[in-house]
Amino acid sequence: IKVDREERPDLDKIYQLAHQLMTRRPGGWPLTMVLAPDTHTPFFAGTYFPPEPRHGMPAFSEVLVQVERWFRGNRDSLATHHDEVVRALSSIESTSLHQAALDDAPLREARSQLEALFDERLGGFGDAPKFPHPTNLARLLRHYTRHRDDSRALHMLQFTLTRMAEGGLYDQVGGGFCRYSVDDQWMIPHFEKMLYDNAPLLELYSEAYALTGDPGFARTARGTAEFVMRELQSDAGGYFSTLDADSEGEEGRFYVWSVEEVRSLLDTPTFELLAARYGLDGPANFERHHWHLHTRASLDELAERFSLDTTGVQQTIDDGLARLFQARSERVRPGLDDKILTAWNGLMIQAMAVAADRLQEPRYLDSAQRGLRFVVENLWHDGRLLATHKDGRSHLNAYLDDYALLASAILAVLQRRFDGGQMRMLLDLCEAMLTHFEDGTDGGFFFTSHDHESLLHRSKPFMDDALPAGNGIAALVLLRVGHLLGETRFIDAAERCLRAGWASMSRVPHAHNALLDALEELLYPPQSIIIRGDDPQELERWRERAMLDVVPGRVVLAIGAEEQALPGLLALREPGTSTRAYICRGQVCDAPVQDFEQFSQALDR
Repeated sequence: IKVDREERPDLDKIYQLAHQLMTRRPGGWPLTMVLAPDTHTPFFAGTYFPPEPRHGMPAFSEVLVQVERWFRGNRDSLATHHDEVVRALSSIESTSLHQAALDDAPLREARSQLEALFDERLGGFGDAPKFPHPTNLARLLRHYTRHRDDSRALHMLQFTLTRMAEGGLYDQVGGGFCRYSVDDQWMIPHFEKMLYDNAPLLELYSEAYALTGDPGFARTARGTAEFVMRELQSDAGGYFSTLDADSEGEEGRFYVWSVEEVRSLLDTPTFELLAARYGLDGPANFERHHWHLHTRASLDELAERFSLDTTGVQQTIDDGLARLFQARSERVRPGLDDKILTAWNGLMIQAMAVAADRLQEPRYLDSAQRGLRFVVENLWHDGRLLATHKDGRSHLNAYLDDYALLASAILAVLQRRFDGGQMRMLLDLCEAMLTHFEDGTDGGFFFTSHDHESLLHRSKPFMDDALPAGNGIAALVLLRVGHLLGETRFIDAAERCLRAGWASMSRVPHAHNALLDALEELLYPPQSIIIRGDDPQELERWRERAMLDVVPGRVVLAIGAEEQALPGLLALREPGTSTRAYICRGQVCDAPVQDFEQFSQALDR
């Protein structure tokens, strides 16, 4: 049975973990598991096996013969084996509520761990293959906003973002990020482009631009957003999953160049400038005969070399890249995985909403709204979510990540354009997480709902993976919404989740960045700001001022006077004769502010 791990992450989590237990090695993709027919308990585990014997590996057909022989001779022992596997899986993810006071020790330890892993020479963390690890970078950004004297954290963030954006991991011609770099220099990527990579990187570069003012970060964010809207957003609004790495049977063929082709497309001055900028005047860097563009010279270096100003250099580069983009558009394109996944769409909806504010681009908010509308219309039925949509059909019960990431996305959209219906859906998602996913005994949230099909093991993951951990995002959303509405049930559930995940988080803090974000906001509640008024222009002016600062966790809702029947404490935040703001920190609120200058000063406290 071939399983799409993106549609069935519940199965992927179980059997990847089982593979680690059985082989004492990390799992991978593809994953090969042979299961008992009645209990679905794995009794053989491996990853890739070639069609023919190769490099000391048996052929897949040989593996099957040996496995079948073992099964016939040992079938009676599978019941005992089943019990052992179930116990082992349960022991790894066992949780109990941490009883002592929560403190910021994991936050401080995560900061130290990230520095220990940091690549001083090339940026990023660890060795090749090199992944962008956006949750690590987002942790550094959040840390720096609270510790402005930690210039080292800012350096690690800026240096890594710059190296990734200048390298081949980022598509210099068409925008967007590939999956990972096969080398440690960010030069040659695995050319697959994933929605779940580009979403957090779009948000991260947008926030980093707002924090630092670095125009390169803004260009990278815009290039990523434009790529997503052009190539990964459906006409109906939902975001597709993946662009394949290969076309015409060759990985990277769509993206790489020969010097002769580039020269034929450009005039001589433009070619010489692009060649110097992107390494076309040096040795080939892909399969010995082709070049994959990566930045080799800065704008200042090029300006001096070609006796131009940096504005002229940038304009010439942009013109040249536009011609390359047009020529590349006529090539055979990589395949598109056009399934629409709720969790991944949540990530991108949020990223587009954040980018809209940080880059002052309303089209990005429109993109986010279209994506959200698609999910609501196609994947939300009778108060429950479905996980995936393809070929006009939505199916599969949604997972914790779907609920948590979509709830986080809706909160991000509401902060840019309030809508009462979306606010109600946000509350429905929060209630659904408590009703269908929370562990009422030991705290935290299971990955699958209480009415999900019975599987070998029910995961409760706290550690970030390719996506930020659903437990961390759920706790974060419940904290923010709980403070907004004065809903202590949500705040209490978030704290139970943190206590349930405390042991796991304390062992490897930097692998639990989503949970760390929630811990930080529980210990140091950021501001919740409700702005009310009947003048749309004034409402927007106040909202823009509140959103101007880079303060992760600050929640800002600008609600027009016409909005009625608001939930919880929002109903008590009444509009007056002029625009007014209600500013709270956790459950402690100041008196309403009706003067814009006083409002601006209050934001700085």
